[in-house]
Amino acid sequence: MDRLQSLEVFIAVAEAESFAQGARRMDLSAPSATRGVNALEDRLGARLFTRTTRRVRLTEIGQSYLEDARHIVTQLQAADDAASGSAANPVGALRLTCANEFGRIYVTPILTAFLDTYQNVSADVVMLDRVVNMVEEGFDVAVRIGPLPSSGLTAVRVGSVRRVVCGAPEYFERHGMPQSPADLAAHKVISAAPVSPATEWRFGQDQSEVVRLKPRLRLSSIAATISAVRAGWGLSRVLSYQVGPQLQDGTLQSILEAYEPAPLPIHLVHVEGRRAPAKVRTFIDFAKTRLRAIDILQG
Repeated sequence: MDRLQSLEVFIAVAEAESFAQGARRMDLSAPSATRGVNALEDRLGARLFTRTTRRVRLTEIGQSYLEDARHIVTQLQAADDAASGSAANPVGALRLTCANEFGRIYVTPILTAFLDTYQNVSADVVMLDRVVNMVEEGFDVAVRIGPLPSSGLTAVRVGSVRRVVCGAPEYFERHGMPQSPADLAAHKVISAAPVSPATEWRFGQDQSEVVRLKPRLRLSSIAATISAVRAGWGLSRVLSYQVGPQLQDGTLQSILEAYEPAPLPIHLVHVEGRRAPAKVRTFIDFAKTRLRAIDILQG
């Protein structure tokens, strides 16, 4: 096994936390993967993994080496792509992460169209309502909603979303419509955990107006929250894209629009900048065009 393949095997085993699963990903036998990692450790004179009968875990040295190994393999792939002109025909597995509802509504249709267009690319998508460490967790692309911290990542802005308070017309007929954020204290409020804190909502472009609430219902699911709001049980705050169709067809109404915070930006984020592999560059170009064409994401 050559040195490059040893690095690829090491990365696969580290991500799977298993020699057997890492070997399958590389189309190797488990003994071959074990020998490759052992040879790499011998060459380095350092232990990269701690092994138990059930699991393998990276050592502190292994954690640091994994980041460097990923960078080396990615850079080599980018160099190969540039030399061979394969930007027109990207290949390989694309790892992507995004929020659950945004992934369901927007990313999945774009990704399936991308895979239909580029037959030599496969995709592994992890949908989570939290920000992941792209480098440590081995992702090529992330869709991020909200301000981006300073980092070495490359970001392409594709739109923005609003934080909207909404309810069903039937609810407003029974309970009236709040005219200011302070009026929410007299209404039944549903807390959607992935979007807003349970006890206080901030309003105004600078979020300087704080309303403290006592939600009677707290849900960890955006879909469940929207269902309860549509049923007329109470009011909630969600992101505009999550209720776009309902706002358009009138089954939900947004309120307090004059008090909304500044919109949250949406970015496609990736690690390697201009040296990213063809699969990443091509997907970014493919996705940004389609996301920028979606009206509800553009204001």
